[in-house]
Amino acid sequence: MNPFTRQARLVLVALLALVSLGACQREPQPEWRLNDVSGHLPDLDFRLTDDNGKAVTGADFKGKVTVMYFGYTHCPDVCPLTLTQLHVVLDRLGAPAEGVRILFVSVDPARDTPAIMHAYVNAFDKRAVGLVGSDRDVEALAKRYRSAFTREPDRGDGNYEVSHSSAIYIFDGAGKARLLATPSASQDDIVHDLHLLTSMETTP
Repeated sequence: MNPFTRQARLVLVALLALVSLGACQREPQPEWRLNDVSGHLPDLDFRLTDDNGKAVTGADFKGKVTVMYFGYTHCPDVCPLTLTQLHVVLDRLGAPAEGVRILFVSVDPARDTPAIMHAYVNAFDKRAVGLVGSDRDVEALAKRYRSAFTREPDRGDGNYEVSHSSAIYIFDGAGKARLLATPSASQDDIVHDLHLLTSMETTP
């Protein structure tokens, strides 16, 4: 046998073995229905105050799948509709919903005190946690996840509206950003992906 041919065959066999090994080690990717943002958004990280007045960080929610939404308690429409939808989603999810927490971050720190947030989020779902912070902290967190909000001028009676993004950010149990739901996402799709996410083993 030609030595060159024999060497070429050995190289080919080695390459095929490596390809085969890689194929065996490659884990099947979940069939997400929502927008997969893995690797495109940073891990869950913040320092805020929860609706019980306790200082909390993103690390306090490790081990739970977290669903984060920016809004405010005086919101006339989008926020109540979103929180209602998330409540229905968790009810439909069943037992795995105990491993999920809704994080409702206020973009209106001037009016949304921990006590007000507590009454508000609990009216929708007991698994929801209201989060408040200084203007600087909230703005930094919104910027971190490419969210945006704008407060309208006060009309003189303490009433004003806040325009804000309506995306829903979903993190796995290790605090990794995994999914992004838009307002057009159906309950079926959110339930489907939360079911997959809560059944996955995550590594911190």
